[in-house]
Amino acid sequence: MKVIFGTDPIKYPLTGIGRYAYELANCLTKSSEISELLFLQGRRLSKQIPQARESSSSSQGLRQMVQKSKVASELYRLTAPWLKTLALKKHPDAIYHGPNFYLPPKVGPSVATFHDLSVFTWPQCHPQERVRFMQKELLLTMKRADILITDSDFTRQEVMDYFSLPASKVYSAKLASSGEFYPRDPESITAVVSQYGLQAGQYCLFTGSIEPRKNIETLLSAYERLPLSLRKAYPLAISGFKGWRSESLHVRFEQAEREGWLCYLGYTKSSDLPYLFAGARSFLFPSLYEGFGLPVLEAMASGVPVVCSNSSSLPEVVGECALTCAALDVETLTLLIHKSIEDETWRGSAISGGLSRAKTFSWQRCAAETIHAYQQV
Repeated sequence: MKVIFGTDPIKYPLTGIGRYAYELANCLTKSSEISELLFLQGRRLSKQIPQARESSSSSQGLRQMVQKSKVASELYRLTAPWLKTLALKKHPDAIYHGPNFYLPPKVGPSVATFHDLSVFTWPQCHPQERVRFMQKELLLTMKRADILITDSDFTRQEVMDYFSLPASKVYSAKLASSGEFYPRDPESITAVVSQYGLQAGQYCLFTGSIEPRKNIETLLSAYERLPLSLRKAYPLAISGFKGWRSESLHVRFEQAEREGWLCYLGYTKSSDLPYLFAGARSFLFPSLYEGFGLPVLEAMASGVPVVCSNSSSLPEVVGECALTCAALDVETLTLLIHKSIEDETWRGSAISGGLSRAKTFSWQRCAAETIHAYQQV
C-alpha cells in the first residue's frame, strides 16, 4: 500500500489539527502495512515529515503578505489545489490522505479527515465568509473522497446522519494526547508557570481559541459566582489566541484581572503547555461543541481533574472521570468548579481515573484505525 499524506497543517504554531497531522504522520512511518509513504507539503513531495519551527522564515513572511492581500489570497486559493493535483498525478497508484478536511480536484484514490461539522451545525460560531468557503469546499471533498475519517464516534455518526452516508464510507480514528502530557513534580512545574505569575496547584485552567464556540462567557459567569476569596486563591488562567468576535470577552478578562481572580496568558508556547496543564488545580472546558476535545484528554493525562460540558464528543472522551453539565448551565458549572477545587475525595478519584482513561487513547491506535480506513480504499 502506497500512501501520500498531506502535511500542510504541520506548521507553527502547532494547533489541534497540526498536532493530529504530526503525531499521525510519525506513527504511519512505523507501519508495516504501508510499503511507501510520502508527504505532500504545498506542492512538494518528500520522504521527510516537516517540522513546526518557531523561528520565522522568509516563507512565513511571504505567507503573511499573501494573507493580507485579497487578490493574492484568492489567487492562491484557486491555484494551490491544482498544484497539488499535478504533484499527485505522478503517483496514480497512491492513496492520498488530506488530514484537514480538504482534497484537491481530480484526485485519485483518497481519504479525508473531517474533524467536526461546526460550519454546518454551528455556523453562528464562525465568521460568515469562513462558513461560506468551508461549506462549499467540504461538499466538494464529500464528492471526491472514497472514505472519510473522523476523530470520534460522535462525529462519525453526525457525518453519516447529516449527509446520509452509509457506515461503509465513514470511519473513526480517535486522537490521543502527546507523550509530553503527564504528571510532573511541583519544582519543574513552578520553574515554568512562575513566568506567568502562577503557582503550581494554585490555579484553574482553560485552553483554547478565544471564540464563541468555546463558551468562555459562560465560564467567566460561573467562575465569578465563586466566593472572591476562593477565586483569588485559585485564579482562572486562560491560554489561547485572540479569536473571532472576542472583544467583549477581553474586556471581561481585563476587569477580572483587576479584581485579582484571572490571568489571561495569550498564546502559550507549546513547550510550556504541558507544565501549565500539570500545574492546574482543575481543567475547565465548557465548550458548546467539539469534534473530539483534545484538551480534556491532555488534562487527564497530566493528572488533572476535569470539569467540562456534556456536549458533542466530550462525554466519549472523559467517560465517568469528569464532572459534566449542560454547556450553558451557569449555576451547575459553578458548583462543579467549586467541587473540583475543594473536594479532595473526588479529586483523588478523578486523577486516578483520568490517568487510566487517558492511557486507553494512543496515537498508535489512531494510526491503526486510520490504516484500516485506507484498506477500504
